[in-house]
Amino acid sequence: MRRRDALQAMAVLSTATTFGSLSAGAAEARPRSKVGLVIYTQNLRQAALRARDRQDNLFEPLRFLEHCRELGAGGIQVPLGARDAGEMRRLRERAEQLDMFVEGIASPPRDEADVERFEAEIRAAAAAGALAVRTVILPGRRYEFFDSLDHFNEFLARGRRSLELAAAVVQRHRVPLAVENHKDQRVDERVELLRTIGCEFVGACVDMGNNLALLEDPVEVVEKLAPWAFSVHLKDQAVQEYEDGFLLSDVPLGAGCLDLKKMTDILLAAKPKVRFSLELITRDALKVPCLTDKYWATFPELPGRDLARTLRLVRQHRSESLPQVSSLPADEQVALETRHILASLETGDALLSR
Repeated sequence: MRRRDALQAMAVLSTATTFGSLSAGAAEARPRSKVGLVIYTQNLRQAALRARDRQDNLFEPLRFLEHCRELGAGGIQVPLGARDAGEMRRLRERAEQLDMFVEGIASPPRDEADVERFEAEIRAAAAAGALAVRTVILPGRRYEFFDSLDHFNEFLARGRRSLELAAAVVQRHRVPLAVENHKDQRVDERVELLRTIGCEFVGACVDMGNNLALLEDPVEVVEKLAPWAFSVHLKDQAVQEYEDGFLLSDVPLGAGCLDLKKMTDILLAAKPKVRFSLELITRDALKVPCLTDKYWATFPELPGRDLARTLRLVRQHRSESLPQVSSLPADEQVALETRHILASLETGDALLSR
């Protein structure tokens, strides 16, 4: 069955299978994608399952692997925790059997006392054959969480120390640690941090859309991070003006304003073996209040031309409508989430074909 035919079949099934697994026949019919799925693509399904049973956990690694297999994805990016080596070997063997890749998610050590926890998670990732472990070093979105440059720099110093502690661990276990550009640092700041850490196993999880919220050119961000890439968050973004700045919304690949072909080509040229995982979070649009005083509190030297360029992009690529998700019934939210994923896997494969 061609992927487009499978998409049509899955669209019919999506509502009926909101709270359960997809049928075995549908799973077998799905062509295997090159694109993996980050757990956040499934937030709505996880929430719906948890609403019925608080103990239900779609994000248990082996279960998530099987669910992503049913969707036709090529891999997973999921918290592996500090699970025992035997469980992680079973995950690795099943992924190899399915020709799927595994990437982990972990928080870096907060301090010296937390290194043991982090090392246990990295040890589990190594046993699972994880190609990389994604992490973040600062809490929250820069323009929301921090109210001054001093506040930001205080947390940045903590994040730098966390990476220094993490570097010794991932070097020892030879597991790449991929630090996401998480609406926290602008790209030159992030590259300088990675250079300062100076560890061959500490690099980037390149998010293709996040730095638009920091008034940066997405293509330029990808160009600068590509040499450091251990993992990629593949996404597209739709934009629309509002009174305090602009709205930013994850949308199916190809439905937004990003030059995805150019960016994927840059990444593949720099790192031909890097894996791409879809990070499409089906939710209401986020507000980027770049016309407010608070937004600028941590950007005392940000050039006005960057604001002008970004607002020009928003106006040129203005979306007539953005997803309104929170007002939908739970089953319709999950069905929409599933349709977004299926459409994006097809587009993602077209982008990555070389």
